[in-house]
Amino acid sequence: MKLVTAIVQDKDTTKLSNAFVKANIRATRLATSGGFLRSGNTTFMIAIEDERVPDVMEIIKKVSQKRKQFMVPPISLDASGDHAGAYPIEIEVGGATVFTQSIDSFEQF
Repeated sequence: MKLVTAIVQDKDTTKLSNAFVKANIRATRLATSGGFLRSGNTTFMIAIEDERVPDVMEIIKKVSQKRKQFMVPPISLDASGDHAGAYPIEIEVGGATVFTQSIDSFEQF
């Protein structure tokens, strides 16, 4: 038994949740937020049999798409007066960060 923890961008949450339901994969969904962009994301926790882990990973990979977006970095208030950080920059967001861990015990009540 494995615990798959997948962190995805909010834009992919509904589509991924629907794909899990269609594949008969139970997932617990948690609303979380990222550090760098402080944007909303969702963490899925999935307890699954070892042989089904590749199926879970394939669904996550297929649904969670990387995309480009523009952001304005925080303005530095240092004494140099350099405000070069005030212009939008293009960054890549999305995709998924996935952790897989072994489960010693699994109970449902």
